[in-house]
Amino acid sequence: MTQKTVGVVDHTMIQQVLAQVARRVVGQEQMVERLLISLLTGGHVLLEGVPGLAKTLTVRTLAEAVSTTFSRIQFTPDLLPADVVGTQIYDQGTGKFSVKQGPIFANIVLADEINRAPAKVQAALLEAMQEHQVTIGGTTFPLQEPFLVLATQNPIEQEGTYPLPEAQVDRFMLKLRVDYPTRDEEKEIMRRMASGDTITVEHAATPAQILSARKHVAHLFLDERIVDYIVDLVAATRRPAEAGIADLANLIEYGASPRATIALAQASRAHAFLRGRGFVSPDDVKAMAPDVLRHRVLLTYEAEAENVTSDQVVARVLDAVPSP
Repeated sequence: MTQKTVGVVDHTMIQQVLAQVARRVVGQEQMVERLLISLLTGGHVLLEGVPGLAKTLTVRTLAEAVSTTFSRIQFTPDLLPADVVGTQIYDQGTGKFSVKQGPIFANIVLADEINRAPAKVQAALLEAMQEHQVTIGGTTFPLQEPFLVLATQNPIEQEGTYPLPEAQVDRFMLKLRVDYPTRDEEKEIMRRMASGDTITVEHAATPAQILSARKHVAHLFLDERIVDYIVDLVAATRRPAEAGIADLANLIEYGASPRATIALAQASRAHAFLRGRGFVSPDDVKAMAPDVLRHRVLLTYEAEAENVTSDQVVARVLDAVPSP
């Protein structure tokens, strides 16, 4: 089977997954597409939106459509690291310790309201997210691929929440803003959900097919001019004066890390793949830049005082840096 044929097969499979998710989830096309991009690249996603926007439903449905295991962890202030990764249990009968694996041992893990747990619990996810492994009692256990952490947080309720450590925020490939549905979409949601009937979703892919598609995405053509464009965009968040946007220097505390450069290249490849192309265009980079950079550009107190958002800063960077 040629590389071209593999690409066609993989792309058809992804379209079938999209169709299955759409049976249960109305609208939210951008969120669904970005979740697929994370699945095709192995990058974790932080979903931010008010309750009731189908974030949990979408993640659960996606897991069903790609035949992966799914677990949901409700983060609360009294959660312990062992509640996430697992712990050792002493068996009096045998006199030995056995390992009880936690909910992190699943292909797709939904960390619901991740900012409600203290830093110690959030840190328990770091090794799993970065190394795709978990250490319990001195023994390291690899996590089964594909492995994704999809976390949600509520932007409007800050009482009883703990800000995510910067090291953890940077490990999320994308940060998505989930918005309200349109009027027509909300009418369709009411029609589908108000009846209480179960909406079934068929398996449209297997974990092996997802991993195969990942290989194809990873080798999508990336022209040297696109590489330079990605590097220039990320560099402009660190040294805005050199990019001709000196007025942003007082608004940006820290620019994006090299992890952002890698993530933007990977996400742009997946974005092109979903559109059936075998190469990355500047439009792919522009489409993915806000989701990749918004949580990695840290603003100053001055920016907050002037009500400047990271999305506005990223938009200015995209306008200033010439595309090939």
